[in-house]
Amino acid sequence: MDFLLLLQALILGIVEGLTEFLPISSTGHLIVTADLMNFWTPDKRVVFEIAIQLGAILAVCWDYRLKLMTVTKGLLAADPGSVRFTTNVLVAFLPAAVIGFMMIGYIKTYLFNPMVVATALILGGILILFAERREHVIKAETIDDLRWQDALKVGFAQCVAMIPGTSRSGATIIGGLFFGLSRKAATEFSFFLAIPTMIGATVYSVYKHRAEFVLADFPVFAVGFVSAFLVAAWVVKALVRYVSNHDFTIFAWYRIVFGGVILLTAFTGMVDWSAAH
Repeated sequence: MDFLLLLQALILGIVEGLTEFLPISSTGHLIVTADLMNFWTPDKRVVFEIAIQLGAILAVCWDYRLKLMTVTKGLLAADPGSVRFTTNVLVAFLPAAVIGFMMIGYIKTYLFNPMVVATALILGGILILFAERREHVIKAETIDDLRWQDALKVGFAQCVAMIPGTSRSGATIIGGLFFGLSRKAATEFSFFLAIPTMIGATVYSVYKHRAEFVLADFPVFAVGFVSAFLVAAWVVKALVRYVSNHDFTIFAWYRIVFGGVILLTAFTGMVDWSAAH
């Protein structure tokens, strides 16, 4: 097995783990990083991203295993709180499931490129700054305070994240802030909403690209999966601690600077993004 390929897999796994649950766009970072490293072929990249995204979402399941087990037991006992929580997550999941199924082909064909990523990063950063500077009226202090109407609004906000560079977590968190969730509630609901969203996307992608899974590539998948899992498990805990005392302004400026760097390197000819895919 090529050592350089394993090193690239490690780097991309770390990038996925660091960015999946921060409002800075994991897809955008993966597109840019993979293009810069000339990582694998386009078809191989797709199946590799499936592996590392699965690692990241399982990290959330691990970090919140007690909550998930409590909800599961509550559903079996018809506990109203558990039923309400599950209903909210499923209601929020539906818009992305339906719209994503209809639009995924167009999105991957025309929008998965660094220029779209850069533009979405900058616009998303500006939106975060606006969200943080407006008066924030909290209607739901915790995720257990959400109504299904609030969950549905967050679900539609998540659909915006289908544009690479927007950020799924960013769209749901900032959408949650606009709709009256506290920072902690918006952040944690984003984590739980990621579970059906990313698992659904993973199952669909595995089925569609099943022919690309080759046993010889297992070491590359394993390195990316493990590194994404470990880093994401740390990030999830760290982000919840961070938002307890800080806002999201730092992420907004990071997005704007990162997007600006991509555009600057393109316009000055430092990097030829036209060949990116």
